[in-house]
Amino acid sequence: MKMPQVSFHLPRRHVMYLLKRETIHRHFHRVLRAVLKLSGDIIMPKANYNDEVPRQLLNNSRYYPMFKDCIGAIDGTHVKASVREHEQAKYIGRKGYATQNIMAACDFNMCFTFAWAGWEGTAHDTRIFLEALRKPEVKFPRPTGDKYYVVDAGYPNTRGYLAPYKGNDVRYHIPDFRRGQTAAQRAPKGLKETFNYYHSSLRNVIERTFGVWKARWAILKDMHVDYSYETQVDIVIASMAIHNYIRMKGHFDEAFNEAQQETYRPTRDLEGDTSIRINGSQEDITTRRRQDDMYMSSVRERIAKDIMQSI
Repeated sequence: MKMPQVSFHLPRRHVMYLLKRETIHRHFHRVLRAVLKLSGDIIMPKANYNDEVPRQLLNNSRYYPMFKDCIGAIDGTHVKASVREHEQAKYIGRKGYATQNIMAACDFNMCFTFAWAGWEGTAHDTRIFLEALRKPEVKFPRPTGDKYYVVDAGYPNTRGYLAPYKGNDVRYHIPDFRRGQTAAQRAPKGLKETFNYYHSSLRNVIERTFGVWKARWAILKDMHVDYSYETQVDIVIASMAIHNYIRMKGHFDEAFNEAQQETYRPTRDLEGDTSIRINGSQEDITTRRRQDDMYMSSVRERIAKDIMQSI
């Protein structure tokens, strides 16, 4: 029996809508691919990043000469992710929704110098950090000589990476120093808290950088379900590249200008974890880490004493 032919006729406005959507989709991905090709040349430190003192430090008596060897800051941040239901468990962290975790480094001009996106939301910041050091193919810009990055308490205080003093009775984050009814209660107490206050203020550049980046790109707040996870990762990297381009080429940008003000308060949405997973010979790594940790602890102690003498 011959089946009758059935034809479907969409209203003209629906046809035009679908054609317009297909065109936007095609051009969006074309531009995304083009920006990604350029991102490797845009998200990177200056060629002499290990040789010079950043002018933002050199011209600031609050940090120079104490932090003269610092080349930038490292931290992790999360953006919302849309993933398939059966994969959501590994992407849902303490925030209760799916995210991708991004490790990033920035300089004191609020430009990203390194970005590794795509990690599931439950991945520990320290794990990502150690993997970046272990894998040469990710091209993490390592510090050399006496140079170092400032990192928060979720990262190891080891050679090349300066962490704050830890302890339940030692304050670190700037908001902690704003609590208290009197100036005496708010002021840092002793060598460790004084160092932490300056360290946190200096490391705040990474939070300001994240703040400007996220404020500019509304898509980072809620990735559309139509984008594959791979596309969501590409969007993160591409938007970081454009962030850098605007910073490097723009003579004035309102978002960056606002972030440079003392009153700027970036939204804190960072999730850290101090768990450390290490691959390789545990004995060799432990010995090497102990030596590096002792070296960086002595650097921290020297800087802390210099700060105390300068105030």
